[in-house]
Parts: sequence; C-alpha cells; structure tokens
Amino acid sequence: MATAATRSNPHPHILVFPYPAQGHMLALLDLTHQLALHGLTITILVTPKNLPFLSPLLSSHPSSITPLVFPFPSHPLIPPGVEHVKDVGNCGNRLIMAALGKLEDPLFNWFNSQSNPPVAIISDFFLGWTQHLATRLQIPRLAFFSTRAFLVSVFDYIWNNVEKVKCLSEVEFGHLPGSPVFKQEHLPSLFKLYKRSDPDWEFVKDGLLANTKSWGYVLNSFDALEGEYVQWLKTHVAHDRVFNVGPLSLIGPDVSDRGNSGSSSDLNDQVMTWLNQCPDGSVVYVCFGSQKLLRKEQMEALASGLEKSDTRFIWVVKPGTTQQHVEGFGVVPDGFEQRTAGQGLVIKGWAPQALILNHKAVGGFLSHCGWNSVSEAIVGGVMMLAWPMEADQFVNARLLVDDMGVGVRVCEGADSVPNSDELGRVISEAMTEGGGMKTKAKDLKDKAFAAVSHGGSSMNDLVRFVKELGQLGSIRR
Repeated sequence: MATAATRSNPHPHILVFPYPAQGHMLALLDLTHQLALHGLTITILVTPKNLPFLSPLLSSHPSSITPLVFPFPSHPLIPPGVEHVKDVGNCGNRLIMAALGKLEDPLFNWFNSQSNPPVAIISDFFLGWTQHLATRLQIPRLAFFSTRAFLVSVFDYIWNNVEKVKCLSEVEFGHLPGSPVFKQEHLPSLFKLYKRSDPDWEFVKDGLLANTKSWGYVLNSFDALEGEYVQWLKTHVAHDRVFNVGPLSLIGPDVSDRGNSGSSSDLNDQVMTWLNQCPDGSVVYVCFGSQKLLRKEQMEALASGLEKSDTRFIWVVKPGTTQQHVEGFGVVPDGFEQRTAGQGLVIKGWAPQALILNHKAVGGFLSHCGWNSVSEAIVGGVMMLAWPMEADQFVNARLLVDDMGVGVRVCEGADSVPNSDELGRVISEAMTEGGGMKTKAKDLKDKAFAAVSHGGSSMNDLVRFVKELGQLGSIRR
C-alpha cells in the first residue's frame, strides 16, 4: 500500500457494504448517516430488494450517498427472490454469506472502472471475504461489528479453535477479562451449525477469520458498557484502530421508520395514540426480531402469559408464509385479541420499535435479546425480560441479567415453551416492582446518552474514526 500524503482529504470516498439482516444493516446505516454528516462521500452497496431500506439515508443525503445496486448472486439452496435473512431465518446466514461472496470479482472490476474509486471499504463482519478484495485493491478494509466487543472476542477465539471448542460441553474464555464460561449450546448459532468440509461453511469460517486481518474495527457499543473488552481487543490486534461508536441507534436518522421499507405513518399514529393513554412505565413491549417465528405452542403460551400478567402490552407478531400459517406458526390464538382489547395491542408485521421503546409508557421489553434490540432497549431506558433463542442472544442475555442487572430471564431456547402461569407472574412482578432493574436501566440509558454526547467516549471515537478516514483519502495508489 502506498504511503499517505501529509494532508488529509476532508471528503474521502468510502464504500459501505451492509449485510442484509435487520440487526446488522440498521446499525451500519446509522453509522453511514454520521459519516455523511461529517462530510464523507459514500457509495453503499445493496442488492435490488434491499434498496428500499436506504430511503431515509438517500433522502437525508442526496448528494453525498450514492447506492450501488448489484444483482443478488444465485445459490442453489436459496429460493429465487430471497435477498434478506428475514426471508430464510437465522439458519440461512451461511447461504446468504456464501452467495454474496460471489460479488468479489464484479466489485473488483467496478473499482477498476471508476475514475474516483473508494479509498477504503467498511463492510459487515459477516462479509469477511471483503478483506481479500481490499488486499487485491490495495486499500484498507474496516470490519463493522453490529454487536459488542465481548462477542467479537468470543468469535475470535472459537473460530480459531474450532475442533477444541466443539468437543467441550462448557467453554471457558480464560484469556478474557472475568474469565467467562459458556455452555456449548449458548455459543453463537453460526458456530454451532458449522460443518467441517462443507464448502459454504468453510467459506464462512475463512471470512470470519479474515476479520482479524482488517485494518480497523468499528463496534456498536460504548465504553461504559464494556470498556475492558474494548481495551482487550486493542491489545489483541496490536493497534488502536478499534472504534467504539455506539449506541448507533442514538445517532442515526429519524427513528420513526427505522428498519421499515414501506409506509408506516398511519401505524405510528395508531401506536402513539394508544401509548399516550397508558400510565408511565406500565406497558411491556413484546417482539422477537425480524427472523424468529414462534410455533403454535409458543404463541399460545405467550398469549396466555400476557393475559394472566394483567399487564398492558404491545405484541409484535412476525407474519409467516401461507404454509407456516396453516401449521400455526405466528398465529395469534383465537379470541385473544378480543379478550385483551382493553389490555393490549397486537401488531402483525413491522412495528416502529425504536419509537415505542422511547415512549414513557413503556417500562419493559420481552425480547430474544438480539443486539439491535438490546441497544434500542438501553437507549429507551427499559428493563429486559429475556428469552434468548439463538445467534448471540445467550451471550447478550448474560450481560443484561447477570452483569448489568437490567433484566430477568423468562425462558431460554428456540424450541422452549414457557409455563404460562410462571410467565405471567414474572411479567407482572417485573413490571410492578422491577427489583431495582428499572432504576438500573435508566442509569444505563444516561450512560449511553453521555457516550454519544459532545466529549463522550463514543463521540470521541467517531471523530477519531472520521479523521483516520480523512487521512486515507490522501493515499495515492
């Protein structure tokens, strides 16, 4: 790589490449918004069906952000028309990661056809193959982690020690601060599903290992939450180009349409009108993300638990396919909405989650504990009722419940069915008393806001990040 010139370029051109999953994409789009505000020129790569997610960004920054739309590469195991993880579920990550890897050569050719090509790539950590692309292009690549430093450290260890870790029932991370221990079944799903010698899985593994070679790391967390792990990461990679800039949902575009690709104003008005009639902190918000569809028995137990809790609620239900609906997946039990009409609100499909969590009437969040949801809950200052199911969710639940004291577990596992009596009791007790959890959640919210305020740890890292990118703009290849 050529050496940098003495002066920085205030408007360097950067390629941003998000991974098409809600929790990954939202955070990187929030970061992109900030980079545009700081004067960077950005090309953002998406496939056709993911283009609508860029609408708020493109409206806010019509001259500085340009979409680059590439066709979604075909894969024999991905149905035609699928371009987003929400359409295949968490187990489809391997396939989408492998399919997107086929964009390396087209991207290389695109770069070489540009008169003013990007001077760096910022890409999601599920797109680790872009490190190889950056090496071919002789430009830096920064790995964007939509999650926190602790999980980055866990990923680094398990993917570098696959055979050893696979044989253990419990895994001790003795090299990390606090020497945490996790059950094998609570490790990230991507690792648990890995099958040696399968070409797609080997591609996934190689990409995740390639992240460690990236020029820099960008994290969606903040120092008051896990500063010791950020420091460990800097020591581990032997440089300080580790930028902890979260919670990104606090510094993104307008939250009312966050994560939505269609019209939402009528729904927003309906939800806000309902919440405005509820006492402060009285509503529990229930949502399990964009990927998880509850089966019939789980839907029935959850509905019964909510009803028995005698607590106000907003329940967001992910709709399934016609066949899934026939089998009871995502189906609200008959009569439930009529019986609870004065108690709760059921929303089928997308909901303005960030807007809801920031409303003063909402005091709790029954969640799968995906990091995007956790981050938005922290910003909203609400306590968590944790039902971790897969991916990084068990790790996140440990942070919320055991380390920070801002949550309580209500169930564990993707296939578990909670006892409705117990679920109702836990919801009711947590929402009426909170056991100090509500106070701790408010304190954590204050720390999050402080981090992104002028002079805060995350804002300082963002300024440092932009300055580094400006210096890259002076590199002459």
